[in-house]
Amino acid sequence: MFHSLEEILAECGRTHLPFWKTVQLDDCREEALDEAASFARMTEIWDAMKASDRDYDPALHSASGLVGTDADKIRVRRENGGLLCGEFTSHVMERALKVAESNACMKRIVAAPTAGSCGVMPAVLLSMQEKLSLPDERMVEALYVAAGIGGVIAERASLSGAEGGCQAEIGSASGMAAGAAVYLLGGSGEAMAHACAMALSGLLGLVCDPVAGLVEIPCVKRNVIGAMNAVTSADMAMAGIRSKIPPDEVIDALRTVGHAMSADLRETGHGGLAMTPAGQAIRRKIGTGD
Repeated sequence: MFHSLEEILAECGRTHLPFWKTVQLDDCREEALDEAASFARMTEIWDAMKASDRDYDPALHSASGLVGTDADKIRVRRENGGLLCGEFTSHVMERALKVAESNACMKRIVAAPTAGSCGVMPAVLLSMQEKLSLPDERMVEALYVAAGIGGVIAERASLSGAEGGCQAEIGSASGMAAGAAVYLLGGSGEAMAHACAMALSGLLGLVCDPVAGLVEIPCVKRNVIGAMNAVTSADMAMAGIRSKIPPDEVIDALRTVGHAMSADLRETGHGGLAMTPAGQAIRRKIGTGD
């Protein structure tokens, strides 16, 4: 496993292989798979992401009744020309809600990197495939880019809201999606790393405060923020903008900030929005509190 983005880029320079291939070969070594088997397994993940978007039920609510149907509201307003966002970003927003709502409704999703942040990557990557008419093979390659980035974040910091706050879930998903988006746009490995760094920087300090302890409020809508943050970070990187703080140091800062957070702001449901009067009223109403 790679311990830094710098290490991945150095390996790319040494072998003259692209970022995605470097990550794939490392995965093959760790999992004792050949390249074809590894690619087939990643293709299954991509197919599941596509299905999570395609199989969204616009009439379904979660068991708590707290979330559901919002993605379809975005679709209706988009089709009526009422959104400020353009066509591409409105699709990103709709898909982020679709997949995150499906997770809350116990439908099949890909935890990339977590269930609570599952809408970020599909929203960005599916919308890019649609916009740029990209083949599935290239999308699978982009998943390797995201996996390599996510692996480094997991190694140096955390992907867990309980350990690092929502910056470790939505933030990591956003960084992974930003790097993958740069790959799909033809950017360099360096640009991928810096897109990740800028995405993480934008969400540094984001707390994990699930109302009533459920991965619903505000989790679902934070997937939209993570997806849009990934898109803008990718665009900045492709424009030649770079993070003034090296990407691996940004990841280290995520770890430091997570450790500095009060436990009340790390998935316990004892701080942030969860402790507002409205949040407490919801907890009492659905009977999941202490």
